[in-house]
Amino acid sequence: MTTYNVALNFEDGVTRVIQCGADEKVTDAAFRQKINLPMDCRDGVCGTCKCFAEKGEYELEFYMDESMSDEEAEEGYVLTCQMVPESDCVLRVPASSAVCKTAPEAVEGEVLGVDILSETSFGLRVKLAKPLGFLPGQYVNVTVPGSGRHRSYSFSSAPGSDEPTFLIRNLPGGVMSSYLDARVQPGDAVTLTGPMGAFYLRPIERAQLWLAGGTGLAPFLSMLEQVADQGSEHPIVLYYAVTRAADLVELDRVNELAGKIGNITVITILAAEEDAHERKGFVTDHVTADDLNGGDCDVYLCGPPPMVDAVRGHFSKLGVEPANFYFEKFNPTAAEAEAA
Repeated sequence: MTTYNVALNFEDGVTRVIQCGADEKVTDAAFRQKINLPMDCRDGVCGTCKCFAEKGEYELEFYMDESMSDEEAEEGYVLTCQMVPESDCVLRVPASSAVCKTAPEAVEGEVLGVDILSETSFGLRVKLAKPLGFLPGQYVNVTVPGSGRHRSYSFSSAPGSDEPTFLIRNLPGGVMSSYLDARVQPGDAVTLTGPMGAFYLRPIERAQLWLAGGTGLAPFLSMLEQVADQGSEHPIVLYYAVTRAADLVELDRVNELAGKIGNITVITILAAEEDAHERKGFVTDHVTADDLNGGDCDVYLCGPPPMVDAVRGHFSKLGVEPANFYFEKFNPTAAEAEAA
């Protein structure tokens, strides 16, 4: 029987991916998988189950004007009690995961191996007991064996695999870094809890500007995997900015995926004065108004808070605001301090 994956994004950042039959309504599929989406009537009358479809094809069997207007339906709003998917879909649910009596999924796994990508970065490979559904760009909490603690990392692998990968910065004294550097053994048990986060790739409907700072490249690797598989008619510009030359990792993989995609430009930037490179400085020294395509552009940024703030200010100076600006902040310094 044909089934589709429906990602339910709750307002508290939790995502659950459910399987929905080709003739099954989303609410019924969610209930079957123990997720109580908001619902009163089940008949398309009350509007309690109204959500927004960010991606996918579907049929709405019925709805009353009192529950949802034709204008809302045209914009992408749906009633999950009347929605039958015709492809994989992504729904934004205006309720928390707790209200819907669900939580991030915890999946057991084991360490397959660790790749030392540079002096500053590890690549962690994990084998899961079952695939953990996520949207490209999202993160998960990974337990650190022997510590009783966890750390949050974005997937750097394509969605749907039971062998996810992660790009991890080597922070001296850090809980995960110390484990990966000295104690890791293939077969070590880990638990992945998630996925979480509102930073994920939406349907590509216009030019794209992607800005990665350091290991903030990880979610873009996942996005590149999906675009390489599904294609895109719109151009993508990826800026990859790091401090030192040693911090430029996974470039072979980036270029391989870029070759499959075709209409993508990859630009690298180094900040350190002592390292020679074609482009020096920061992202804001190189991003131009042309990159923003007159505002008809989606911007995705993953990097430390100062980078996010600087880019926002740069857009204001350029006098161009993108159609959409999605960002994920991370703070390695704070993580290191917590771990010390």
